Amino acid sequence: MSKGPGMFSDIGKKAKDLLTRDYTSDHKFSISTYSASGVALTSTALKKGGVHAADVATQYKYKNAVFDVKVDTDSTILTTVTFTEILPSTKAIVSFKVPDNSSGKLEVQYFHDHATVTAAAALKQNPLIDITATLGTPVISFGAEAGYDTSSKTFTKYNAGISVTKPDASASIILGDKGDSIKASYLHHLDESKRSAAVGEVYRKFSTNENTITVGGSYAIDPSTSVKAKFNSRGTLGALLQHEVLPKSLVTVSSEIDTRALDKHPRFGLSLALKP
Repeated sequence: MSKGPGMFSDIGKKAKDLLTRDYTSDHKFSISTYSASGVALTSTALKKGGVHAADVATQYKYKNAVFDVKVDTDSTILTTVTFTEILPSTKAIVSFKVPDNSSGKLEVQYFHDHATVTAAAALKQNPLIDITATLGTPVISFGAEAGYDTSSKTFTKYNAGISVTKPDASASIILGDKGDSIKASYLHHLDESKRSAAVGEVYRKFSTNENTITVGGSYAIDPSTSVKAKFNSRGTLGALLQHEVLPKSLVTVSSEIDTRALDKHPRFGLSLALKP
């Protein structure tokens, strides 16, 4: 694949990941194993509130195709097949759930040095169609996305964004919710390894005249331990500690508290991911 401007979903993704990734109030345990034939197997157990769930996922790579199959405790089977380079710089993704016969979806992604275009459609009679396009370079890119419901003949979404990425920083502005909101974010890396960073985000929703400011950051204590924290103008404070107990195996402890309601118990989350 070419090194172009990336997809529309990449606009603002670094800042979003720093503010949301690994923060959880659930308890999650997963273990992955890999066979000599290239089959990856991942078992996951999740406790969310008073609900317990589990799933088993397997992945197999064969030539230019990747097969992913996930089975959960609700007897739902999700199958995803990804074909790379079916045409030059083109990727196709087919997914469907069993027994949901209307869940089929086809997505095609085209990557160019100065443009990325994706199109996705549900495999049914009156599908939902999503299209994104991004123009530019790895440094600066402009993008837009639109969703169209062929059954009601209405647009379900249309958004636009711009992103500027440098080796030590990235900034983005996204006009979303059909023009009803705007989000601006800035992330700055504090070290060469990019494990320590500071981020700020401003979100405004025009219809409700609502503004939310969020600041956060991450800091690498040592090569295997890092901490993250975030705080927003609504008074929500979040923090997490992540430690690599073994290579690629992570334990994460996170917490979130509403500083405007200190009488409420904070929410705690624990995640353990073991990989060989």
